[in-house]
Amino acid sequence: MPEAVIIDCLRTAIGKAPRGALRDMRPDDLAAAVLRALAGRYPRAAPEDLDDVILGCAMPEGEAGMNLARIALLRAGFPDSVPGMTVNRFCASGLEAIALACDRIRAGGASQVIAGGAESMSLVPFPGARFAPNPWLAERLPDAYLGMGLAAERLRERYGIGREEQDRFALASHEKAVRAQAEGKFDGEIVPVEVERTLAGNGAPRVERFEFRRDEGPRPDTSLEALAGLKPLF
Repeated sequence: MPEAVIIDCLRTAIGKAPRGALRDMRPDDLAAAVLRALAGRYPRAAPEDLDDVILGCAMPEGEAGMNLARIALLRAGFPDSVPGMTVNRFCASGLEAIALACDRIRAGGASQVIAGGAESMSLVPFPGARFAPNPWLAERLPDAYLGMGLAAERLRERYGIGREEQDRFALASHEKAVRAQAEGKFDGEIVPVEVERTLAGNGAPRVERFEFRRDEGPRPDTSLEALAGLKPLF
């Protein structure tokens, strides 16, 4: 059986929703930027030799709709002979895409696949533009529509995980991200993205263009006290 090997990992920097630097950027354009950068890094692995491009997307509608993977690869300039497939397993969609790529290679059905995920929680917020649950399922098995926040509440109830314990874990994770960012450990995997946004002022609106290459989430000034003061969402 052939062995599947991940040869590289690239991504764009992560922006905040809904008011971050990437709030107006389409997820297919962001995915295309990563695809172009990946192809540029490995010129001997020509895009036309790809067996597939598989992208996961939790909310495949609106700007993330249709076949996101196919749209992204065409936007990246890949030839139209390259197929693309979009998969959905909600929060595990990107990991599912990678798992599918590995399975295809190990089964002998492919030799080169690009797999990952793309999402915009600013343009396509959860639970999508028009939430329309199946009435029968909503009445008889409403937990089928349980979101991550409510699932976390179930775990809290079942295992007795208190608020302070959760906050301490969150702070430790956050501090690791802040330290990794300060040490430049993410720099090699981040693809810079040219961002354009309109700024309103006292006079006429002006357009600002800049290169976005740093995650917006990590905050060096956060603390256990600050986390404890946040209002729970669920």
